[in-house]
Amino acid sequence: MNEATVTSLRQQAEPLAALSSAHLTPTTRQRLISNDLSVNAYPTAHGGFVYVGSPRYDIPTEADLAAVFEAAELAGIVWLKFDADSAVIDGLPVFDTPGDAL
Repeated sequence: MNEATVTSLRQQAEPLAALSSAHLTPTTRQRLISNDLSVNAYPTAHGGFVYVGSPRYDIPTEADLAAVFEAAELAGIVWLKFDADSAVIDGLPVFDTPGDAL
């Protein structure tokens, strides 16, 4: 692979943060699983990816997710990966313990 290709690909990278699905209420987690969030989301077998944008392209109608979006935008995060086994982030609300449903 030539260096120009690698450089070009690297320029397309967008920051992603993996965080616990415990930062979402059970209702929002279910909406993520059902691909029914108010913003662009891509469910996976263990959670899902949610697009924040840079700058944030929309404000979620789900209050818990809106709080995460605000923090993500301040941190320069473009994508969120929610997973029960990912880290609990200090300062964000937790609605149950990591490892529970989703």
